[in-house]
Amino acid sequence: MKPTSPIEPNEEMNSSMNFLIYLGHPAHYHLFKNSLKGLINEGHQVKILIKKKDVLETLLKADNWEYVNIMKGERGDKKWQIALSLLKRDWEMWRIVRSFKPDVMAGTSAEITHIGKLLGIPSIVVNEDDAEVVPLFAQLAYPFATKILAPNCCKVGKWEYKKIGYESYHELAYLHPNNFTPDPSYKEKYNLGDSYFIIRLAKLNAHHDAGRKGITTQIARDIIDRLTPHGKVWITSERALEPEFEPYRIAVPPSEIHHVMAFANIYIGDSQTMAAEAAVMGVPAIRFNDFVGEIGYLNELENKYQLGFGIRANDSQKMLQTLEKLLQSDYKSEWKNKRQRMLNEKIDLSQFLTNVLVETAHKK
Repeated sequence: MKPTSPIEPNEEMNSSMNFLIYLGHPAHYHLFKNSLKGLINEGHQVKILIKKKDVLETLLKADNWEYVNIMKGERGDKKWQIALSLLKRDWEMWRIVRSFKPDVMAGTSAEITHIGKLLGIPSIVVNEDDAEVVPLFAQLAYPFATKILAPNCCKVGKWEYKKIGYESYHELAYLHPNNFTPDPSYKEKYNLGDSYFIIRLAKLNAHHDAGRKGITTQIARDIIDRLTPHGKVWITSERALEPEFEPYRIAVPPSEIHHVMAFANIYIGDSQTMAAEAAVMGVPAIRFNDFVGEIGYLNELENKYQLGFGIRANDSQKMLQTLEKLLQSDYKSEWKNKRQRMLNEKIDLSQFLTNVLVETAHKK
């Protein structure tokens, strides 16, 4: 069964339960934050575990969440470093789980499935990348997971029988109109300008990014040259910026970046997550990397709903032409209508996720 609308809670779900949520990426905090609040509001106990990743701790601190960091150092990207780091996190999580005694463990990493299997605790892996795109993760997590929560358009390979499907995207757990209203005052607060553009530069250094390319220094120059006559250009970067790009760096706290993105004219970058975030907010998104065509939920946003453009990294000319075509068009009302069509066909994921967690705990 693949439910496509929120599971209705029943009276037996009112007793207090323990939930352990493990976060491994800033986007995962956004994915779970409204469900965490929902669980607490329903009287449940929640423990948050994290590992060091980009601005994840900054986001948690900004919202005053208590958490335990089970990997404070950088992991490394060689296979032996990945394996050693996973074993260390497994050990730290095992110690905490033995004490906290969760009824359900959920998250976006393999560790919860290992400890859950070892201790007989249900584990729910939440993912929206197709198994073929993240094969190592799928092999490490899916065989041990109790359930896999993923969009209907996401393929989970031979573990399809474990999948709980839904009509939505991770980004609609926090950017659905039920949960997020962009505030235009941030434009003035950060002197963004009436017309501006967001460029995102990702590291592309995860194990599944090996050999993948995105926006190079020269391509970034070309993009800026084309955008500058039309408004201000701002860069948000996961990787170190070249000195020539520092004047374009946007000094906005990570907790406020979605308010900034929502009013941008165009988003362009080599990040998957921010391209999807821009698209679900109705901002034309140009995604330029070697994952184009391989990830189901982004293919759906770009092809079915036409809220963005996916262009592979070997075709910079096509990317620049697409950008130029957008700059010369009056697209805002068209994108508003496209976004509304998408929202009409998708659910608010945060409530669905909360209900799945509670239902799983009570079926334990």
